[in-house]
Amino acid sequence: MTRLGIVINPTAGRDRGRIRGHEVVDLLTQRGHKLVNLSGSSIEQATEHARQAVVEGLDALVVVGGDGTVHLGANVVAGTSLPLGIVAAGSGNDLARGLGLPRHDIRRAVAAIEHGLAEGPRRIDAVQVGSPSQAVREWYVGALSAGLDAAINARANTMRWPRGSARYVRAVVAELRVFSPYGYRVTTDEGVWESPGTLVAAANGPLIGGGIRIAPDALFDDGLLDVVVAGPFTRSGAMRIFPGMYWGRHVRHPAIEVIRTRSVLIEPTRHGSPPPEAFADGERIGALPLHAEVHPGALHILV
Repeated sequence: MTRLGIVINPTAGRDRGRIRGHEVVDLLTQRGHKLVNLSGSSIEQATEHARQAVVEGLDALVVVGGDGTVHLGANVVAGTSLPLGIVAAGSGNDLARGLGLPRHDIRRAVAAIEHGLAEGPRRIDAVQVGSPSQAVREWYVGALSAGLDAAINARANTMRWPRGSARYVRAVVAELRVFSPYGYRVTTDEGVWESPGTLVAAANGPLIGGGIRIAPDALFDDGLLDVVVAGPFTRSGAMRIFPGMYWGRHVRHPAIEVIRTRSVLIEPTRHGSPPPEAFADGERIGALPLHAEVHPGALHILV
């Protein structure tokens, strides 16, 4: 009998997380697994519960929710051999989509978890990020957003309507009304990019914002970050390029560059507006400067 810790985000997908969570618990129990419910009233409490359960012994940690819940799970198990099972029940589900996992399909998600338990997990890269002046680091799986995309994420988080990726589109329109280029210095293995800019993203996976292909060629298991930097677009220029981002067409623009690197330091400069606080996997990380470094194979995913 496998002992599975489970964390359910009851607010994911406008209450879908709570409903799907009960279905997952029932199905896994019926299939003979021993479940330890590690959910809490807050992200911090659930993380504390999960870390304690890992110490006490689990065969896997299962998370039910959106990208933020996967982010929680990654910060518990990354750098260990404990695998992570994902039941995607959020609004965006970019990580599940990028990994080819089922979304809003409990039986297929549970089948993927059981297959991974039987056959062994898939090892993917994870990224540690934090202030270069502090020792504290946080893991992320998808992409670190530190430009207009981060400002849009922050605004979308304040909106209650509409649901899903449409909320992100509405946030784009609102944020572009007040946008002016930010000042950046971006240091990678390839050198320094310093410019007023629109967007800087350090991507381990290809997707953000409910299906936007921010780094269309990024791979979860190549040991590299795809750092996307965009020059100082005007508001109208940014609006024109946005629709093509759902297909990754923006990377063809001459003012946009993709730099592959093992690590990146993103700093603010005075040659533009102050950049917004950065987000990763849809979760707030903090203000620049930030240093991010990829750790190959640091995360075991049940697929």
